[in-house]
Amino acid sequence: MPTIRDFVFGPWRAVLVLGVTQILAWGAIFYPPVLTLPLIAADRGWSITFVMAGFSLALLVAGLVSPLVGRLIDRHGGHRIMPVGSLLGALGLLGLAYAEHWLVYLAVWVLLGVATAASLYDPAFATLGRIFGAAARRPITALTLVGGFASTASWPATHLLIDLWGVRGTYLVYALLLALVAAPLHAFALPRQRADRDARPSGASLVPATVLPPRGWPFALVAAGFAAYAFVPSGLSAHLLAIFGRSGIDAGIVVVIGALFGPSQVLARIGELLFARTVHPLLVARFAVGMLLAGFALMALFGISLAVAAAFMVMFGMANGLITIARGTVPLALFGASGYGALIGRIAGPFLVMQAIAPLVLALVAEHGSDRAVLTVVAALALSALTCFVALRPPKV
Repeated sequence: MPTIRDFVFGPWRAVLVLGVTQILAWGAIFYPPVLTLPLIAADRGWSITFVMAGFSLALLVAGLVSPLVGRLIDRHGGHRIMPVGSLLGALGLLGLAYAEHWLVYLAVWVLLGVATAASLYDPAFATLGRIFGAAARRPITALTLVGGFASTASWPATHLLIDLWGVRGTYLVYALLLALVAAPLHAFALPRQRADRDARPSGASLVPATVLPPRGWPFALVAAGFAAYAFVPSGLSAHLLAIFGRSGIDAGIVVVIGALFGPSQVLARIGELLFARTVHPLLVARFAVGMLLAGFALMALFGISLAVAAAFMVMFGMANGLITIARGTVPLALFGASGYGALIGRIAGPFLVMQAIAPLVLALVAEHGSDRAVLTVVAALALSALTCFVALRPPKV
């Protein structure tokens, strides 16, 4: 168990620092658009589709840039790369506050895409991998536990700031937080040390003695599995609550059901930290996606009622909480700590691309099909992810 001294002077300080900066980065860049972009569209006379396309563009750019960011963190450390991400994020948020021309608006989202690639979970995982090496599983789990509160903090804060100072004032506040809090924490408080890549953590079952080469079918299955899963939360976040509403559930109750997602994520991460520390991360990933598919089966068998919708949201939240951990720990367990940052970046690329296109694809499915068709497409992608994870085999000890 890490001591207080480890959190202040040792490598575990990275978890505290990144916990704060992840809440700031997710809360400033990723979560506000659902509240701010409709207001930007109305203020500047643009369509909702266009302003949302900017956000999708950022995720596409992040997917393209992530492999480079991972390699840079491997080489230079998160304390040099992540401050740049925070400063670019601050500059991009200033751009969102003042961009009046559509071309400038899209250019700002390109900049925010680069900031996303250098600010959110993937560079944070790469940083922890560089600091802790093969022992990074517990720090990664602890970080996701803290980061799970980002949406809980961001949406109420964004709503309050919009009421007080409007969209422009809100983004100015968030830009200042990234520039004056997140960037200095990354630059001056993150540990500089680099772990011995050949050292193994205590507990022989955490990481196998041998690892797979990070290429060929094993890597393709890992990347494809997480990319297929990325479609699920991205697509459902844009459509699920509306589907519940159209099924006859009261609008106020739908909001309450949606609020179950965040606590369910955190609960699952606590469970992983306490009870699954010696379980191979690949088994955790299989369990998570299997639980999500059970939720889809529940809706298919019994229809969408209040109880079914609530149960699905809890299962969805728990699955997403576990998969977020698995994104950092499965590559570490299968491929080892050497070149971990670059590996995380390569996996993040297709993940972010799928995250970007999912809402648009499901919007087309909803327009030309039905809610059942939307859920079927998402369930098929979840099944594809599970198939990839089941086909993977850990290296023999």
